[in-house]
Amino acid sequence: MSEFWLISAPGDKTNLQAWERMNTVTSKSNLSSNSKFHIPDLKVGTLDALVGLSDELGKLDSFAESVIRKIAQYIGEVMEDSKDKVQENLLANGARFDLISYLTRFEWDMAKYPIKQPLKNISEALTKQVTQIEADLKTRSAAYNNIKGNLQSLEKKTMGNLLTRTLADIVHKEDFVLNSEYLITLLVVVPKSSYLQWQKTYESLSDMVVPRSTKMIAEDAEGGLFTVTLFRKVMDDFKAKARENRFMVREFYYDEKELKCEKEELMKLASDKKQQYWQPLLPACISTSLRNGFMVPTVSGDTVLFSQGPLLRWLKVNFSEAFVAWIHVKALRVFVESVLRYGLPVNFQAMLLQPNRKSVKRLRDVLNLVFKHLDEVAAASIMDPGMDIPGLQLSNQEYYPYVYFKIDLSLLD
Repeated sequence: MSEFWLISAPGDKTNLQAWERMNTVTSKSNLSSNSKFHIPDLKVGTLDALVGLSDELGKLDSFAESVIRKIAQYIGEVMEDSKDKVQENLLANGARFDLISYLTRFEWDMAKYPIKQPLKNISEALTKQVTQIEADLKTRSAAYNNIKGNLQSLEKKTMGNLLTRTLADIVHKEDFVLNSEYLITLLVVVPKSSYLQWQKTYESLSDMVVPRSTKMIAEDAEGGLFTVTLFRKVMDDFKAKARENRFMVREFYYDEKELKCEKEELMKLASDKKQQYWQPLLPACISTSLRNGFMVPTVSGDTVLFSQGPLLRWLKVNFSEAFVAWIHVKALRVFVESVLRYGLPVNFQAMLLQPNRKSVKRLRDVLNLVFKHLDEVAAASIMDPGMDIPGLQLSNQEYYPYVYFKIDLSLLD
């Protein structure tokens, strides 16, 4: 189960015993896997300032989570050919930890978020960091989507029928009479059921059609693509007569440079898109050879070495940065809410619980029993969901006798 509960309880002697009892009960009954969540001694400031900061941190929490979900899902888009490998690329803290390991072994990053500065400053630094990552993601994803969109547009042209698809990969120079002042070669799409009619009638559809000049150069499920050569001055008449007989003349004139450019653009876009995901390594010992239009690096045994492309590298690095920032936001929220709930001096214990999927309700009941003395009214409302708590307006935020925040690591759902 990828859901975690980050909770806290007062750290005085009596409640510490209750905390230890909860840990014992939940572990023995296999309700959850628990670990202490270490939050350093942060600079508190005034309680009034903490109230305003609590609201800001709630918004930052949602924003940071949305950013890491966007990055995770975009990694899936970029790794479209290896979607089963996406989860293993979602790492934290400089790609040194998987997400669960980082969360269960959380340590505050003193260098990045110095604890001697006011909480407001830490919150602003986190906001600035996540906002910049989101802005960079928009820029990079727009560039990649542009490549992907242009490639898809060109690829669509290769997948239509003979009336609509590009002919760059079908026609050849030798299929046409070129550079003639008087003659021109047309391409005609003929339905399969009309092949025989075409062969019998194409020479007589108009004057000045070159005899025996037709040849089928391509075929799909609906028909064939035929060449026919005639004098330029009868071209319009031939097109009209062909249309009357359900033979469709393609508006196509062979231009070697234009066709070459179209092929090269398709290959370039395909290569650019691929290289955002994987890039070939080219040490001195590796040679290259042309294969299917691409320069492919090879070593002995035809082995190819690749490294991650620039977009995938950026996504992985910034996923890690955003995830680490998000968990620091969670730590800040626990700290602020614990001070507001339990008062000063600061004395609470934060703990991370990973509920057993089959025991979520039972775990909630056990926590309620252990900590109900912290807020009798809230505990009673959990037992009786229809009970109103006067003056308590939490805007859909779940409220329990203890401080509680959920962390959901199902980032690809």
